[in-house]
Amino acid sequence: MTEKYINANGIDLAYEEYGNPQDPAILLIMGLGTQMIAWPDAFCAGFVARGYRVIRFDNRDIGLSQKMDNMPTPRLLKVMLFSRLKLPLTLPYTLDDMANDVVGLLDALKIESAHLVGASMGGMIAQLVAGHFPFRVLSLTSIMSTSGRKSLPGPDRKIGLHMLRRPVKADAQAMHEHAMRTWRLIGSPAYPPTDEALSEKLSRSYKRSYYPAGHSRQMVAIMAGGDRVEVLKKIVAPTLVIHGKADPLVPVSGGVDTAQLISGAKLALIEGMGHDLPDELIPHFVELISANADKAATHL
Repeated sequence: MTEKYINANGIDLAYEEYGNPQDPAILLIMGLGTQMIAWPDAFCAGFVARGYRVIRFDNRDIGLSQKMDNMPTPRLLKVMLFSRLKLPLTLPYTLDDMANDVVGLLDALKIESAHLVGASMGGMIAQLVAGHFPFRVLSLTSIMSTSGRKSLPGPDRKIGLHMLRRPVKADAQAMHEHAMRTWRLIGSPAYPPTDEALSEKLSRSYKRSYYPAGHSRQMVAIMAGGDRVEVLKKIVAPTLVIHGKADPLVPVSGGVDTAQLISGAKLALIEGMGHDLPDELIPHFVELISANADKAATHL
């Protein structure tokens, strides 16, 4: 599949689409610093086989989409302090800006409304779209994400320290080894990929695009975004929340809280799943998400 480019919300976004353009659209929104190719091909194909048009795209500042090179990045410690003290802070962009990118993409593709599926940060973005633009969202699936409530537990300490030590200036081999270690730490303990499969996936991503500045700016947007408690209470779209019980990066309580805040939301907790999308679980994911989307169709 060759990427296409489209201007959405004033930004050039790279995207791919599968299936019949006349079928209901499922829009996939990926997480922090992660490119659209992290949505497995089999995952996309599963929805096409069920009669859906599937669209995946690179968020702004990552992958092959437009980079925000002209925007400086505040230091993370400063963002943490200012956010905690609720002090004003100039940001490169916010999660709300990224939510507007999603609406802009729908506009540019002439899609009136779509089923949104977001993973991690993508789940946060999808939540904002569903809360602020209810008529654009047929259904919502929030995967391994959170409400952002400050009282919720954060990442496992070991994970947090590892993330803070992320090398910025290092050779390709050092970056690859760090990425391998990261995914081993946050991945699903019950469904570990082979070293060969994980290495191939990470190498493909690195060769397609390597842009750590975008990762940092997206991290700032998350940290400064606050919680989405009031936004979640406004969501009316049929909602599915999927979360791994073994997620060390975004603990399962984040998914539970999200589901409790959205009226009528269904919560699917998965044993042995961490902060990734294991190949073994793809048929289960497709079944759960399709059922939620099909349910939404009966409400139209």
